[in-house]
Amino acid sequence: MTKKPSRVCVLMMPYQDDVDRDPIGYSGPATVLRGPPRTIRRHELRLIVPLADSTIYEMEKRGDFPRRFSLTPRCVVWDLEEVEAWLERRRQTYLEGRAKLHRAQMFISTRPARSSGPIDR
Repeated sequence: MTKKPSRVCVLMMPYQDDVDRDPIGYSGPATVLRGPPRTIRRHELRLIVPLADSTIYEMEKRGDFPRRFSLTPRCVVWDLEEVEAWLERRRQTYLEGRAKLHRAQMFISTRPARSSGPIDR
């Protein structure tokens, strides 16, 4: 019988008092999940995506946000990788829009100033 690899990997990170010295100890363990996709529940999603539940629901209906799925009749979850990919796409769209806006502002000319002569009425 073969042993399945564990999904949980515990890392110990060395720390130093001074940059030139060897490590003098190890910080607390850092847990890394690997393997099958990780799912997150609603309270975890709220920590990652600061949107109201109603906004997320509407975006899901429109297809603008990763769809939730039910584990049980009372428990819904989202795929963490899909949510992170959605965030990255939103970030890239934002950065591209800012770059286009910056390029457009470079070519905007100002309107001519009003002449300071007398105004005919």
